[in-house]
Amino acid sequence: MITVTKQVVFTRSARGRKRLEDQPAREAPLPVGRVPRVARVMALAIQFDRLLREGIVRNTTELAQLMHVTQPRITQVMRLLHLAPDIQEELLFLPPIERNRDWVTEKHLHRIAAEPDWQKQRRLWHALRQGDLITSSAVAWRARRAP
Repeated sequence: MITVTKQVVFTRSARGRKRLEDQPAREAPLPVGRVPRVARVMALAIQFDRLLREGIVRNTTELAQLMHVTQPRITQVMRLLHLAPDIQEELLFLPPIERNRDWVTEKHLHRIAAEPDWQKQRRLWHALRQGDLITSSAVAWRARRAP
């Protein structure tokens, strides 16, 4: 024998007729904050790459026309794919921004992605996460200094 327990609510219609209604489901609380912009852009880069690989679009020019942006902007977004895979994953799962500005910007990421060595990228990413201000001269200096 199976016992099912369910809460129900009896309500009255406008004319006084009783109605049996299911207990309204408790709504999940809305997430606090917003998805960081770089997480959205990283997801776009991955999606653009998939569209190109599967042949859904022929090239970045066609993709730019579909997205109503310039071809250089598509290239700029797709440059994020040059980041080390673990950095890409971390970007996709950044915690929501509750207030103020994002702590990481596309500009920071483009400077890191310009470094071809993933180990150096990881050092730069770690420095950024630690709160070090990354400027183009700092990136160049760190890249030269790192083994």
